[in-house]
Amino acid sequence: MAESGTGAHILVFPYPAPGHMLPLLDLTHHLAIRGLSITILVTPKNLSILTPLLSNHPVAIKTLILPFPSHPSIPTGVENAKDMPFSAFNHFMLALGDLHDPILDWFHNHPSPPVAILSDLFLGWTNHLAGELGIRRYVFSPTGALGLSVINSLWCYFPKRDDPTNENSLISFPNISNSLTFPWWQLSSIYRSYVKGDPTWEFVKDGLCANMASWGVVVNSFTELDRVYFDHIIAEFGHDRVFAVGPLLPPANNVVERGGSGSSEVMSWLDTCAARTVVFVSFGSQFVLTNKQMERIALGLERSGVKFVWAVKGPTGGHDVEEYGKIPAGFENRVAGRGLVVRGWVPQVAILSHESVAALLTHCGWNSVLEAVVAGVLLLTWPMSADNFSNAKLLHELGIGIKACEGGETVPDPVEFTVLLRKSVSEETRVERNRVAKFAVAAKKAVGEGGSSWRDLDRLVLNLSQ
Repeated sequence: MAESGTGAHILVFPYPAPGHMLPLLDLTHHLAIRGLSITILVTPKNLSILTPLLSNHPVAIKTLILPFPSHPSIPTGVENAKDMPFSAFNHFMLALGDLHDPILDWFHNHPSPPVAILSDLFLGWTNHLAGELGIRRYVFSPTGALGLSVINSLWCYFPKRDDPTNENSLISFPNISNSLTFPWWQLSSIYRSYVKGDPTWEFVKDGLCANMASWGVVVNSFTELDRVYFDHIIAEFGHDRVFAVGPLLPPANNVVERGGSGSSEVMSWLDTCAARTVVFVSFGSQFVLTNKQMERIALGLERSGVKFVWAVKGPTGGHDVEEYGKIPAGFENRVAGRGLVVRGWVPQVAILSHESVAALLTHCGWNSVLEAVVAGVLLLTWPMSADNFSNAKLLHELGIGIKACEGGETVPDPVEFTVLLRKSVSEETRVERNRVAKFAVAAKKAVGEGGSSWRDLDRLVLNLSQ
């Protein structure tokens, strides 16, 4: 369908963090292709992230640029969650809630206001706003069907541990398929902070509960990957306005550019490596490793003899620069020619798609999971927080992920970790590699013309237009 921008007008509101923004912007690209007229709400310092999308869709997509509301707990100039420590997360959410009135004013003064709001699950208060405006709100989940099921269960049923002092108390989710259990410390840190009784988390809780009342649910996944959990979501929400539209990936002309500087160096180096011989190490856009974790990863990479690309993120707000993100002295010299250390953001989609990459050592963020699955790359799981643990559990259930470690402060056993790295590029993981290759085929089929996600995108556009 040719882009026209003359279809129904919708407001898209991403949560300002890379892992949340990028998949929703990728979805916006597909909605624009299907003829919708779209306004994206963004604060000034996040506007540059939209540049490729706006260049591709100068007619269909416009922007609503609103100043980021001031808050005493948020440093001036910070407008993206990746620059905030978790201790300020609730204040960041509260600040975003102050955009309510400016949006209301914009809506009432617009000659052709939107007929629906499509917003991130961390912006649940927009469901109340949509009610005030008399329009529909669709919640966008940047995590998969299992991750969303766990989030909804936490905020609907409020499970508690029998012993408030035992971090290993098992919490069961009998209402979710496969009767999952997690130790307390693996549950969402947002939820655990709320349970402690801090009243500043009440706003966050209200927003996450409001998601359940949204008109529609849009999930960045595909039914062939976690079908049983999609069935659960449909049952929980009580309607079929649940749309599996993933995997959402950048347009082909933006795969490398999304990585920023240094992209060409990485891709050129990978070109010198044989097929399925490289381990890619990446822990996403927000998580910063402790120096002890950095030392253990470096030791494993050095001892294993594997080829690797290691994307290293330095300390941000709230991190002691002496305790986080330091590469051991002399490491890069000792592995020169066999490994590449890249500081900052890298073109992850392009790297994973390169034929030389065999495995991804990951924190199990959902974007990373989907990108690896699409590329047919084995996942070495090291879940850290948030939905990481439920994502890792799904990967293990499907037999396409192998446990490397777990926990934000944990360090892997040096011998076991070294063995795993060697194994990940050997014939010992042939069974897991074949499984993920089959899911790669299913993922591409899902987003191809006539596939399950393609059909759900068409169904979503029709629903939004009504």
